[in-house]
Amino acid sequence: MKAISYSRYGGADVLEYGERPDPKVGPDTVLVKVRAAAVNPVDWKAREGYLDAGLVAVFPVIPGWDVSGVVVQPGVAVDEFVVGDEVIGYVREDFLCRGTFAEYVAAPVRTLARKPLSLSFEEAAGLPLAGLTAYQVLHRTLKIQGGETVLVHAAAGGVGSFAVQLAGHAGARVIGTASEPNHDHVRRLGGEPVAYGDGLADRLRELAPDGVDAAFDTVGGEALRVCAEVLKPGGRLASIADGEVFSYGGRYAFVRPDAKDLAHLAELAEQGIVTVHVDRVFPLEQAADAYRLNEQGRTRGKIVVTVPWDTPDI
Repeated sequence: MKAISYSRYGGADVLEYGERPDPKVGPDTVLVKVRAAAVNPVDWKAREGYLDAGLVAVFPVIPGWDVSGVVVQPGVAVDEFVVGDEVIGYVREDFLCRGTFAEYVAAPVRTLARKPLSLSFEEAAGLPLAGLTAYQVLHRTLKIQGGETVLVHAAAGGVGSFAVQLAGHAGARVIGTASEPNHDHVRRLGGEPVAYGDGLADRLRELAPDGVDAAFDTVGGEALRVCAEVLKPGGRLASIADGEVFSYGGRYAFVRPDAKDLAHLAELAEQGIVTVHVDRVFPLEQAADAYRLNEQGRTRGKIVVTVPWDTPDI
């Protein structure tokens, strides 16, 4: 099969497009013919070796954890899916090797859910990792409640855009930081935009003089410090970007594959409660350019890579 892979840690230049062995289908996995895979910051951070302390890399590594596609072969013990089912997945295993930037991926059943019919394959590929991150942080880590005020950093980005929508759906008031060109986008998602830059804490206090009940940091550094500064006494803080969150009394979160959570997100998307904004689409052979764009950190929504659909089934 055709795939993107890398044989050593490094920048986007280590990514190669070429032939890789077809995946083996285990008893509780399904072979998915990939239609689209989304780019996430964690992908290039893993590629550069930043996750080496916790994730073993079995080179060559096919990157990517997000996928949308069609089941072409269920494992012998699988009764959840049949050939032809359209699925989405956050296909993360406990090591780096068999990712989604390929024509096929063998996906454990625990990582999959049915694709929302209302979403294109490109949109659907952008839902799993970022959507699950937002959902699990808001509902399991921060435990937001209706009527609360929630601060979301990078509210126009992949995780942030889902967090704005999900927090609003839960009945919270959402304040989201974003660059000024993205303010209208944040408003459409249901948030109140605030510009980055000097004086951010003061601008946030103007909107929430008593502070915010919960803050969701997706950036780290100065953004994390501001989160802590504008929290109400007893407020909750979570970060997916900076381990220093513990020094502020907050919690660090790392998204987990969860078929039930993913199915719930898919249902919200089917209902139109959650939408997926696709910023750019690249063909598989140009995945390195997709990663370079993502590394700039100015994406609105998701960057997606598509896979040719005219390849024969394995």
